[in-house]
Amino acid sequence: MTKDMADKSTTLPAKAVSKAASTADASYSGNMSLSVSLSPEQGLNRYLQEVRKFPMLERDEEFMLAKRWRQDGDSEAAERMVTSHLRLVAKIAMGYRGYGLPIGEVISEGNVGLMQAVKKFDPDKGFRLSTYAMWWIRAAIQEYVLRSWSLVKMGTTAAQKKLFFNLRRMKGEMKAIEDGDLRPEHIKKIATNLGVKEEEVTSMNRRMGHGGDASLNVTIGGDDGSAQWQDWLQDETDSQETQIANSQEHQARMDLLQDAMSDLNERERDIIMKRRLAEKPMTLEDLATIYEVSRERIRQIEARAFEKLQAAMIAAAGTTGLIEN
Repeated sequence: MTKDMADKSTTLPAKAVSKAASTADASYSGNMSLSVSLSPEQGLNRYLQEVRKFPMLERDEEFMLAKRWRQDGDSEAAERMVTSHLRLVAKIAMGYRGYGLPIGEVISEGNVGLMQAVKKFDPDKGFRLSTYAMWWIRAAIQEYVLRSWSLVKMGTTAAQKKLFFNLRRMKGEMKAIEDGDLRPEHIKKIATNLGVKEEEVTSMNRRMGHGGDASLNVTIGGDDGSAQWQDWLQDETDSQETQIANSQEHQARMDLLQDAMSDLNERERDIIMKRRLAEKPMTLEDLATIYEVSRERIRQIEARAFEKLQAAMIAAAGTTGLIEN
């Protein structure tokens, strides 16, 4: 790595190193100077060209570097392990382009995962660093996608995360690429394969179909190109004035009802209350048993009481202005 390159460079990757300093142990921060000409946020094509310049490691060389890092804390050895796998991070990150997030940010998050993998890598277990690191890289990227794709939490359980990251692929395999809800047979198959509920599949598909969060201030048309999405939204609830007016009218009608009830005798009031105003109205048969009369007699009393109540309320409403005479 040339001095000129180091002088004009930013730390690679700038975001990854700053985050790694807070997540890795103290031997990482301040010691690892992963210098390359630019970070992925500054220019993707140039970044990819630069990371390809770092040579791949042979198995024996990788083993010795890992030993130097674990036993002696050799930051230069750790740096070589990281830089030799930056192209692996980029390759994995490209698989997450469909989520609409800046690919440079995705690569940077993957680099954080790579640095964590190097920190924890044990060469004595017989695995290559690439095999071990890909899980850390994917985990870091997926956490970033889940955190950034929507302000609303996408999923907390392992099954829901699996659904989020596999739904698009499974839809493609089933050729279920039409807009709108999935077909019942597709929903059932996806739910069964991923071990989630069918309603979770439907909900996740709808959320992903809208492409994540959208700003209410986004421009969506108009003759002058200045119309915003929020201009087309309509509040379907009643205005405060309407709600207050409805509440006042309801209270006025309840007052009329209470006054009109006083015109009924005790038995009529009781039957109206239990037949018309109770949350669980009593049957004619039950009231007939209570008053020791026939069901038909209870029906007649109820009908007559209701007519009296209705007439009294209409008359009172005319005097209060609730209805026009």
